[in-house]
Order: sequence, then C-alpha cells, then structure tokens
Amino acid sequence: MMDKSKFFPLYSLSGFTVRCALYPLTLIKTQIQVQRKRDAYKGVYDAISKIYANEGVSGLYRGFWMSNFQIISGVFYITTYEGVRHELGKHEINPRLKSFIAGGCASLVGQTVIVPFDVLSQHLMVLGLVKGSAENTRNPKLNPLGLDLEQPMSRVALAKEVAARVYRLHGVLGYYRGYTASLAAYVPNSALWWALYTAYQDELFKISPSWVSHLFLQCVAGTLGGFTTTILTNPLDIVRARLQ
Repeated sequence: MMDKSKFFPLYSLSGFTVRCALYPLTLIKTQIQVQRKRDAYKGVYDAISKIYANEGVSGLYRGFWMSNFQIISGVFYITTYEGVRHELGKHEINPRLKSFIAGGCASLVGQTVIVPFDVLSQHLMVLGLVKGSAENTRNPKLNPLGLDLEQPMSRVALAKEVAARVYRLHGVLGYYRGYTASLAAYVPNSALWWALYTAYQDELFKISPSWVSHLFLQCVAGTLGGFTTTILTNPLDIVRARLQ
C-alpha cells in the first residue's frame, strides 16, 4: 500500500492546483447541463465569453471555495480504494475486477462525504443563470431557493445564505438531494475508470518499447479510461446535475 503520510499532502496540493486550472470548465459544464435547449448559452466559448463580460474572472470561479471540500472526499476515496484492493489482494481475483470493485466502493464512500458540498456548490454555480434567451434581460433567472439577488452580498455570506435556505426549505435531506443520482452516475464511472485504466495500462505495457516511460503510459491509460467512462456515463451526470 502507498505511503499515506507523503501521498495525502501531495494529493491535496496537486488537487487544489488542478482544480484552480479546470474549475471554470466545471462551472460551464454544470450551467450547460441544467439549461434547456441552449436557452442561455450556445456552447462552451459562448458561455465563457458571456460570463466574463458580465461578471469578470470571478464569475468563472463562482462556488470555487465550496467545491474545494471535494479534496477532503478524495482522501476518503483513495483510502477506501487502497483498503479494498488490499483486502481483495488476499484472494485470487483478476486485477481488473479488483480495480472495478475497489473503484466502486471508493466512489460510494466519497460521494457520501461530498454530496452536501456538491449540492451547495452547484446552487452557487447556476444562481442567476438566465432562464430563456440570454439576450433578453426581461427573462427570469434561475433562483430555485428564492434568494434576493439584488441585495449586495459577499461570496462567503452568499454561501452561508444558500446553505441556510437549503436547510430551511428541505431540512437535512436537502443536502443529499440527488444523492441516489450521484451514486448512479459516479459509482459506475469510478468502477469503470479503474477497470479500464488497468486494462489500458496492461495493453500499453505490452505493445510499447521498453524505453517508453511507464509514467507516460500510465498518463495515457488514465486519459483513455476517463474518455471512455465519460462517454458511457455522461447522461447520468446530466440527470444528477438537474436533480441537485
């Protein structure tokens, strides 16, 4: 098993760095998923340009700090994955099947930890998204919690208000809205990714010359695994985003 005393600090730092770079795309993806028939944005570039024009760079990072709690769930995720694989390693089980089972278990634990923060983060992401043609300013904006969008409010205060309003409207269960959909989307995604990653890695090791870096092959295997699982599970991710 990995040395967790070294892994977790490095994982947290790398996870935060990657999140800083990719968060605007995550926000855009969520907004495009919840809109109806391209009401607000025609595509990724259109969404980025309109958000930047209306809100500046900060608009592309709405809900960013709330989403960083996902790094905590990642610690539980990796710990579960390593633990399950270690236990399965005591039995004669195909490596790809071990990865599949461990990946599914890891996602189950990770989603249980992160869904409340994911719900709040997504409310912040879509808050104020135009409902209807983005050029028509008379159209209503998405505001499912009924917040006063005209009142000046800091991002911290807004996050607190979203959390309080979710509890007021739905109780504790409101923080787990879409939990079943999250499991349906992410557990298969995680299980498939680890299984496919192992499969792609094994095949790449077989066909690649000995001088090719193993780290490079692992990166390629991870990319191929992610691309494949995204194609297979993206419809479930759209359902999850709209339910939450």
